[in-house]
Amino acid sequence: MSAHRSTDYEIDSDLARMDLDRVHQWLSTDAYWALGRTRETVETAARNSLNFGAFTSDGTQVAYARVVTDHATFAWLCDVYLDRDHRGQGLGTRLSEAVVAKLRPMGLKGVLLSTLDAHDLYARVGFVPMPNPEKLMILDQSGS
Repeated sequence: MSAHRSTDYEIDSDLARMDLDRVHQWLSTDAYWALGRTRETVETAARNSLNFGAFTSDGTQVAYARVVTDHATFAWLCDVYLDRDHRGQGLGTRLSEAVVAKLRPMGLKGVLLSTLDAHDLYARVGFVPMPNPEKLMILDQSGS
């Protein structure tokens, strides 16, 4: 386990600072929702999104989050990943707080996310269960 504490990290949203090779490695090999994602897809998604990274004092990226948004009405928080050596130290909460702080002033009507196991973390920064989830639909990608 790393000796870093949550206060030792810098959160930045500058795309140029994101280590997309590292992000690709995390997502494509260790994130259940993105296993096998190509490096090209990671880069295209990053270029067309708001990106957040957490960095150690030496500049090493140790966490990532991406927000798909139109900057006016809607956002979707996705691809949140913390390096395994930096988990359990409050970094996930700090990263989520930074995302929320950037999005709140936009006055968006909705900010969504999907999580399998981090409901408590996201509740700490203001996320609640979806009201009326029966209204949501998803496009069938099976081609039929």
